[in-house]
Amino acid sequence: MSPGRPDTADPVPSVLVGVRYSLPQLLREVQLERNTPAFSMEKLEQVEIAKLFQKNRPRRALKSRK
Repeated sequence: MSPGRPDTADPVPSVLVGVRYSLPQLLREVQLERNTPAFSMEKLEQVEIAKLFQKNRPRRALKSRK
């Protein structure tokens, strides 16, 4: 590294800083997201996906009458 180029120096690790949000604002955002059609589709898709992974119980064969 050349001393004339400080922008190529090793980056200083960033410090994590907590961010605070307003609870009423977050609740409004959640309510808006729940009312969107995309959220409804996500719920529907989750149900359909769960159906794919359900264990299907074998059905009993009906006895034939002779």
